[in-house]
Amino acid sequence: MKKHWYDYLWVLSAVYLALGFFNILFAWLGLLCFFLPLLISLIRGTKGYCNRYCGRGQLLSLLGGRLGLSRKRDMPRWMRSRAFRYGFLAFFLTMFLVMLWNTYLVFSASQDLKQAVTLLWTFKLPWHWAYRGSLFHDGVAQFAFGFYSIMLTSTLLGLITMALFKPRSWCVYCPMGTMTQLICRAKAKHSDSSGGAL
Repeated sequence: MKKHWYDYLWVLSAVYLALGFFNILFAWLGLLCFFLPLLISLIRGTKGYCNRYCGRGQLLSLLGGRLGLSRKRDMPRWMRSRAFRYGFLAFFLTMFLVMLWNTYLVFSASQDLKQAVTLLWTFKLPWHWAYRGSLFHDGVAQFAFGFYSIMLTSTLLGLITMALFKPRSWCVYCPMGTMTQLICRAKAKHSDSSGGAL
């Protein structure tokens, strides 16, 4: 099978995690993985990002498929259910809002910068070596610490479900995948209603 340039985007996912270890401000690059899926689904009405351009999905396929680090078992039905996927999306968005709130508190000088990465939204890991100050406000770094925490946590969840189940099991309940699916359904429904009106 012929390889395309986008088949190697898993490298960017790995490099992103590595860069955040050395300088937390690189975490801002992760916003591309946040906005691109939404833009593609809004413009094209497809899950093209998830199916073709998602570096994390490719990385999980590589580790679980080619390198055999997956048990390759089906996920439990409850993890594939709509209730779980929507519930996880709601939880994810809540944690994202908490991160934005903490960022606001630092920008408003109501709270000092916390140089820690929170893993699984619970365990605070000291990460002070990754930030030694910059020309930007500390709030910029606070957002980076929070966003890197989300990206690292979601990657860890992806690796756990990859090991226990099929390689890309994370994709079943990935919040971005759920959001793009909702957008695609809404666009399809709008197209159907518009076509019917004509």
